[in-house]
Amino acid sequence: MVGSGARAPARERLLDAAEELFYEHGIAATGVDAVLRRAQVAPATLYAHFAGKDHLVAAYLQRRHERWRATWDEVLHRCGDDPDARALSVFDAVEEFHRRQGRTARGCAFLAAAVEVTDAQHPAREWLAADTRLLDDRLRALAADAGAADPGALAAELLLLYDGALAAGARRAITTGDEPTAPPTRALATAAIARHRAAGRGR
Repeated sequence: MVGSGARAPARERLLDAAEELFYEHGIAATGVDAVLRRAQVAPATLYAHFAGKDHLVAAYLQRRHERWRATWDEVLHRCGDDPDARALSVFDAVEEFHRRQGRTARGCAFLAAAVEVTDAQHPAREWLAADTRLLDDRLRALAADAGAADPGALAAELLLLYDGALAAGARRAITTGDEPTAPPTRALATAAIARHRAAGRGR
């Protein structure tokens, strides 16, 4: 861990700068020069750590994905064996993640990046796919544990609520200047879990 009076290593400063700028302003709108200025490093330093901007984008998304997964893991651990709490954990985890990262008006970094990273060979595509797999696979497993008649259907509904909460919070922050807190999706998700479980019992 870097001491309070020490500078972070150059690679970390580059990733911190990339995360701030790519997330706030967009990937295409942020040039390498802006990242270099924010990180206070020379071009040679960037290319010593990354092959170019595309690989910097991939590393930024990789680090964000790993932090997001770790946060969700922590929340799941706190839920214990309660199947409903575990199925709802994605909403608690995203709130926790945003508190740690600092709230902004851009919503989901992966959804924003997916709009801009359209080249199938872009190195960042690996981490966009990893985020999708994590959400799909984990929500389906949690839905099954919660007793859903059709775990895939409940997982899809929870994912829609998750994406909608992020989009609604971002829209509110942009249009009103309010903190981009998520709408009360947890109550909607709770109702969805109960409905899908009841469908299973009715068979």
